[in-house]
Amino acid sequence: MKKLYFLGLFAAIFALFLKMDNGDFYSSMTKADYVDGSKTMKFTTKLNVEHVADALKINANTLGFEAEVKKYVNNNFEFYANGKNINLTFTGSQITGESVWVYFEANSVPDLNSVKIKNTILLSVFPKQTNIVNISYRGTQKAMSFQRGKEINEVSF
Repeated sequence: MKKLYFLGLFAAIFALFLKMDNGDFYSSMTKADYVDGSKTMKFTTKLNVEHVADALKINANTLGFEAEVKKYVNNNFEFYANGKNINLTFTGSQITGESVWVYFEANSVPDLNSVKIKNTILLSVFPKQTNIVNISYRGTQKAMSFQRGKEINEVSF
């Protein structure tokens, strides 16, 4: 009888486990590098192709994918230098395996005292999404993390 009880308990726990989240990891990683000579902040963002395609509801192999990614990033990533919103220019993207790399930059960036970023990439689609931004400015490294409920982050230099 005990064996049957434990077998039933195990089956129930296993069934609950199968119904739980499928364990996908939702994240993006952005590297921001300040180029002193041109006063440009260059951004490189790595996203999962399947997740972006799901969010945009577009096949990653279609011609319009890059234009949709550009529009999406422009609508979901904001960069502020010393409290001033700096426009971002999309410079390209490429798909490598399961990743899509998105390149954009901010021109005429002043000497930085503070950086504020609003990063909502995929947060509305995937509740467990985490976005990481690593900033390199004149030899100093800063890291920011973004999640649902914490879409804005700020660091000082």
